[in-house]
Amino acid sequence: MKIPQMVLAELRRLFSSRMSIIALVALLAVPILYGGLYLWANQDPYGRLAQVPVALVVEDTGATIDGVPRNLGDEVAGDLLDGGTFDWHRVSAAAADAGLTDGTYDFSIELPADFTASISSITSGDPRQATLQLRTNDANNYLATTIGTQAVEKIRATVAEKVVSEAGLTLLDALATIRVQLLDAASGAARLVDGLASAGTGASALTDGATQLATGTAELRDGSARLADGAQQVAAGTRQLAEVAGRVGDAAAEITASLPQVRSDVADILAARGLTPAEIDEVLAALDPLGAKVDAVDQRVQSAVGEIDRLDAGAQQVASGSAQLAQGAAAAADGAARLHAGGAALGTGLAQLSDGATQLRDGLQSGAGQLPDADAATRQKQAATIADPVDIDTATDAQAQNYGAGLAPFFAALAAWIGIYALFLIVKPISRRAVTALHSPIRVTLAGWATPALLGGVQMVGLFAVLSLALGFQFANPLATLGILLLASATYAAIILALNVWFGSVGQFLGLVLMVLQLVTAGGTFPWQTLPAPLAALHHVLPMSSVVDAMRQVMYGGDLSRVWLDLGVLLVWLGAAVAVAAIGVTRMTHFRTLRDLQPSLIG
Repeated sequence: MKIPQMVLAELRRLFSSRMSIIALVALLAVPILYGGLYLWANQDPYGRLAQVPVALVVEDTGATIDGVPRNLGDEVAGDLLDGGTFDWHRVSAAAADAGLTDGTYDFSIELPADFTASISSITSGDPRQATLQLRTNDANNYLATTIGTQAVEKIRATVAEKVVSEAGLTLLDALATIRVQLLDAASGAARLVDGLASAGTGASALTDGATQLATGTAELRDGSARLADGAQQVAAGTRQLAEVAGRVGDAAAEITASLPQVRSDVADILAARGLTPAEIDEVLAALDPLGAKVDAVDQRVQSAVGEIDRLDAGAQQVASGSAQLAQGAAAAADGAARLHAGGAALGTGLAQLSDGATQLRDGLQSGAGQLPDADAATRQKQAATIADPVDIDTATDAQAQNYGAGLAPFFAALAAWIGIYALFLIVKPISRRAVTALHSPIRVTLAGWATPALLGGVQMVGLFAVLSLALGFQFANPLATLGILLLASATYAAIILALNVWFGSVGQFLGLVLMVLQLVTAGGTFPWQTLPAPLAALHHVLPMSSVVDAMRQVMYGGDLSRVWLDLGVLLVWLGAAVAVAAIGVTRMTHFRTLRDLQPSLIG
């Protein structure tokens, strides 16, 4: 009996009755149902987060930011409700607590009463962080906690970006204002430099004038001193002249006052000498012109005395004034000397002040030049960049279509094992009659392997059709993907065949144990590097790890050179399992064991 005949014989047995056909079809559908339903359920869960109910509690009372009343809690809530990331429900704190307890909400996020006030405190003397309160209940769903943590971190980042953007815009606007003011100050400093230059020129002229003034006032001081000495001498002379004139005036006045008496005495003398009144009148008439002349002389003398007195008074005033002039000239000379010294100091100070004003002007211009000169639109972009300075430019060498496609290699590999494992519930690993009749272990082994391998291939074709057609997963290399599934199913068939040949029903149980080991070591969900060391070591040995890795490369368009190593591992397992199974079949052809003679308690 040849291998195809033995395979057909087993297939006829499987199709011998309606119940056996139903059982076979059901077992053939196991991997399709397992892989298809699981991947369908997890095809794109992140795309359905909008159906996850979340409680949003906003108790923020608001605060004043930059003179404007704000309520960032309401603003954040509005953004969340409009964004539709989750199925948000804005409720009270009590309703959120109750809903989290009874499972109405998967988690809740609360913005407390001081949310805006805490954010606005960054410009105060007592800055503090705002708080987002996340409440979860793992009794509802553990992954909801993870999702909630990511959600609140996203909200935190969004709020931080918003706050930093607004603060950055305020800062940039302030810098723009400062720049304008610095330029105005620099312009004023430039005018000050020009003014100080003019003042320096004036101070130089003032110093020259003060020098001339000091020279002139020194000469004036010396001349006024000499004038004062001469005036004193003149005043002394006029004083003596006034005294002599006074005596002359007094004498003249006495002579003038004595003329009437003299005229009377002359008349008496003439009368005593016997002159007649007529002769006396004639003589007196002759003397009257002389009296008039004496009177005129007296008047002139008195006038001269008055002039001399006025001259004396003027000389005294001149002497007093010249003394005062000498004193004033001396003071003016001292003042002019101090003015000269002050003018020189003023010139030096103005020069220093001009240097300082020049440095101030240059410093203001340099400072203004270092501040950004941007318009309002540019400042908006700069503030947005400050708030979110790093963008993520994602590049991938190979990319899965969605979450379900990311899990497909693992669950397809697992479904292939489950499918083969289920088939061995009704497929006979080895034909006892063929073992007894043929005495050809290799042909018996290959026939025992070919039947489940063929049926497993049918399972894999059906699973591939579900993944590609029903679920719409995209395959960078569809034929290679199907080929790996077929090879994986054939390898699994050889492994479970060997276990059944050597251990019988216990071998079937060992196949289950081996499936569990591969389930946790294949790295289908988390990276295999996160496994404990013993399990990580098994990752590099067990065949399912190679199936998952090869599937990822051909399905996502990864590095195909890595596939050859995975195929080599599978072929080694396939060849080794067939060889071990053949050794077991050879043992059967030579002797019987107690297990061959007694029925199994399991199957």
